[in-house]
Amino acid sequence: MQAFLSSSIPATSYPRSSSFLPQPPPQAPARLALPSSAPSRAAAVARRDRCVAASASSSPAATAAAMEVPATMKAWAHDAYGDASVLKLVEAAAVPAVGEDQVLVRVVAAALNPVDAKRRAGKFQATDSPLPVGGQVEGLKEGDEVYGMISEKPLEGPKQSGSLAEYTAVEEKLLARKPKGIDFVQAAGLPVAILTASQGLEKAGMAAGKSVLVLGGAGGVGSLAIQLAKQVYGASKVAATASTKKIELLKRLGADVAIDYTKENFEELPDKYDVVFDAVGQGDKAVKVVKEGGSVVVLTGAVTPPGFRFVVTSNGSTLEELNPYLESGKVKPLVDPQGPFPFSKVVEAFSYLETGRATGKVVISPIP
Repeated sequence: MQAFLSSSIPATSYPRSSSFLPQPPPQAPARLALPSSAPSRAAAVARRDRCVAASASSSPAATAAAMEVPATMKAWAHDAYGDASVLKLVEAAAVPAVGEDQVLVRVVAAALNPVDAKRRAGKFQATDSPLPVGGQVEGLKEGDEVYGMISEKPLEGPKQSGSLAEYTAVEEKLLARKPKGIDFVQAAGLPVAILTASQGLEKAGMAAGKSVLVLGGAGGVGSLAIQLAKQVYGASKVAATASTKKIELLKRLGADVAIDYTKENFEELPDKYDVVFDAVGQGDKAVKVVKEGGSVVVLTGAVTPPGFRFVVTSNGSTLEELNPYLESGKVKPLVDPQGPFPFSKVVEAFSYLETGRATGKVVISPIP
């Protein structure tokens, strides 16, 4: 087993007009648009014949010198389960082939997610396998800048080949056009986190006029749950927890009540909430502050009734629906200030992620 890690990307995607295949095997030269400048904004999608280069600031039709997608690429991989030390930089990994419903994406940035570290550690090895493909690409065109979460159901049928590589193949339905005004580093951190926050709140019955408490409000998912609850769902009151140095950040994100968990036990405070969004694994305490008939969304750790376990499903159409909030600035991505980490520092980035001290998303860019 050799797996390429990371499950969220932003890039310029270039779908093939006829067919693409999944990830592991090498592919004949494909056509893709690769920006000729500004590496932090480069991205591309493939077709089968040749590759055209385009400036990131120009329209996809503005092409420069023709070039071909190489047969091999640089990629971070592991062939054993374990801690971050099992990761190895492969200098000549096979560029993924693409299936009929996929596009070949030239990766610009990739975000690390807690689920990626758990997969590397072997917690989901029973389901580590490639996804099947079929159908045709219709909605995307060559040169589109896209972002997305590349595994539809990350715990049921995850890809062995992820996005910590120069290229990845992704089903069209999992991608959305990158929001205008958001750079590739910011976009990389969005898909897993914003889909988890949005779908989790929806599953919990979040609606206008309801109150919500977000546990872990300064994290990648929590920071977006605060903003979505306020800006998209119309929450009447948003409370969130964080450490002392991140309390002001919670307020800037829109929290009406910012709770310093190093000084106060949220479960002992008098307020109760319609929804508790637990992003840190405190389900046993979360159920103590939910109103009767309310919901507790649990992303990690033990589940205590009436809490329920939630696992995200990738969906490009949901990202498209959220794009206006991102483009207007009502919802803002949060990237950890330690990053972005360079491609050569993936091991260090994973080690940092696993400290649990990251603010927002840990992102790798540029690639490579």
